[in-house]
This record gives sequence, structure tokens and C-alpha cells, in this order.
Amino acid sequence: MKVVILCGGLGSRLAEETKLIPKPMVKIGNKPILCHIMDIYKFYGFKDFILATGYKNKIIENFFKKKNNVKCIFTGKNSMTGGRILKLKKYFKKNENFMLTYGDGLTNQNITDLVKFHKKHNKIVTMTVVKPPARFGEVFLNGYNVSKFEEKPQMDRNWINGGFFVLNYKIFKFIKKNSTMLERDPLVNLVKKNQVAAFRHEKFWQCMDTLRDKKILLSMLAKKDAPWKKLKK
Repeated sequence: MKVVILCGGLGSRLAEETKLIPKPMVKIGNKPILCHIMDIYKFYGFKDFILATGYKNKIIENFFKKKNNVKCIFTGKNSMTGGRILKLKKYFKKNENFMLTYGDGLTNQNITDLVKFHKKHNKIVTMTVVKPPARFGEVFLNGYNVSKFEEKPQMDRNWINGGFFVLNYKIFKFIKKNSTMLERDPLVNLVKKNQVAAFRHEKFWQCMDTLRDKKILLSMLAKKDAPWKKLKK
């Protein structure tokens, strides 16, 4: 099964890093976060990649030019997420399933289980849903005494889109133009048709939206406590 990784955005919230390079090429340790994401898929045997590039696409293309299993496709400088996917339609056969994720998020979820879940539920879209860690530590009180403190606990609120999708070819019917955001009309309309399944992942997940997020990932790696490096089949 092919893996599409969206690599075309500006990464404006990480401007300290992305003035010169696209966000997926920002390094976590000794290699870009994009390579860490690809390593997750490779661990589970998925090694056929399509990188949907845009902003500073040549940097990504040059980095992977000698990789036979990586296809870099320029999907426009200003395309939205849905538009980028639409530009890849010709690379898939009718009724083919493929995986999709964003080029800035890491997880320790089992990708094989995700694919099995998708095939079992037979929806057009399977979305990984997560409860990310809170931005601040949580304090529990007993009167005026602190009875418990948790540093950045898992959030108990609603699930959010964690990326790491499995999509069926039928998704292309719901994406109309280059300016379409996958997360708006396509997914909203598919939900109305009961065509979106939620794969719940309650363990590690972390996106790299900001410099703070990058530092969290670097800290985990430095402490040899990076969950995305400790995958299990």
C-alpha cells in the first residue's frame, strides 16, 4: 500500500526553522522529521512513498533523488491539503486504498492494526484520532494542599484528528479543486454519509507545529525515550 505524506505547507508557526527549509525537513536529532515519519511506516513494511511537495520543493526533491521507493510530486505552492491529494489521483487505481499523513507528526501507533481496522470497517476514510498531551501541568487540590501534580497529562477532552489516515480512491469524488481543504468540506460531507471511521490511538502522538513542539521531541530523543523509536509489531 502506498503512503502519501503532505509536505507542501509553509509551516508559518515554525518560522524560526522554516524560512530556509520546508517544515518536513526540520531536523529532530540527526535527520529530518520526515525521515522519522517514513521510518514508522517502514517498520511495518510500508515502503512505497509519495511526497506531495510545495513550499521549497527542490530541497525535498534533492534530498530523496537517489531513493527509488520515494516519488516526489510537486503539488503547487498554494494548494490546500485536499488540492494536493487531488493532484495525485493519477497515481492510484480505482478502488485502491492508500495511506496519508502530515509531514510534521510522530506516533507510536501500530500501522498494521490501522490498515486492518480500515479493511474491516470498509469506509472511504479511516482517521487516526488522538488525545494530545496538555500544554500545561495539571494540579489536583485537597483544600489548600496540592494532592497530585501531573506534568503535561493526556487530555481528557474530545478526540482530535491525528493524521495517519487510510483512504480509498473514492475520496477523490469529494475533493473538487486545488483550494479544497481535506479537513473541511470533504471530511464533513463524508461524515454525513457515515464514511469516516475513527481509529483510536491513546498512546504517544506529537505534532511539530511550533518551536516548543520541536524541543519536546528533541528532549525525548536526547533522553533515549522517544516512543516513535520503540515500535512493536
